[in-house]
Amino acid sequence: MSRLEIHQIPVLSDNYVYLAHCPETGDTAVVDPAVTGPVMDTAKVKGWTITHILNTHHHDDHTGGNLEIKQATGCTIVGPKADQDRIPGIDVEVDEGDSYTLGNAEAKVFFVPGHTRGHIAFWFADSDALFCGDTMFAMGCGRLFEGTPAQMWTSLQKFMNLPGETRVYCAHEYTQANGRFALSVEPDNEELVRRMAEVDDKRANDIPTVPSTVADELATNPFLRPESPLLQKTVGMTGADPVAVFAETRARKDNF
Repeated sequence: MSRLEIHQIPVLSDNYVYLAHCPETGDTAVVDPAVTGPVMDTAKVKGWTITHILNTHHHDDHTGGNLEIKQATGCTIVGPKADQDRIPGIDVEVDEGDSYTLGNAEAKVFFVPGHTRGHIAFWFADSDALFCGDTMFAMGCGRLFEGTPAQMWTSLQKFMNLPGETRVYCAHEYTQANGRFALSVEPDNEELVRRMAEVDDKRANDIPTVPSTVADELATNPFLRPESPLLQKTVGMTGADPVAVFAETRARKDNF
């Protein structure tokens, strides 16, 4: 299978849109196009022809460019089956366990509800690339707008089982704020302290902190660590069920 070339486009105040390009066939997908102009301009500069849109969920800052880009390019829009009625211009509906081919690259689809009821993610194993939308962020996870803590914990565990070198292409530059919260619940996590120093340095120089890796997240993301004795102790839930610890951690983040 082909290894994708991935280009990151910062848009709006803190969103990331991605172009994923198969160099062998020329197929190019836009992942979660919040807007149209910067996406079309970047594709033109790169010399890439947009053939697909991959939507992880229905929020406007992930689908706002769908219809204009489709009108301009005739591309195919791929999105969650469970949210087909909320994805503008959707052509292909995918769900847990499905595969979707972009040129010579193949993605496995995960159904990952929690942030929204129909959220999905695309894992291109041969490209070491996970496009996870707003389910998981660098050192964070999405707010539970339409799902439950149990659903989100189940969703995140799917990412936890991926190879550590998998790059996590999340949709927002929230890392610095997420890291500050993470330190409040795991202040003695040495990997977290080290990572935050790197994040602070990058942001001071206006350098993106995304993508991270699954290994980074396993070591430092509190929402993947409800079984950590240190985190459990900090939130006063030593020995508690991971879902309960996750729920308490998410509630604390909501009010941080």
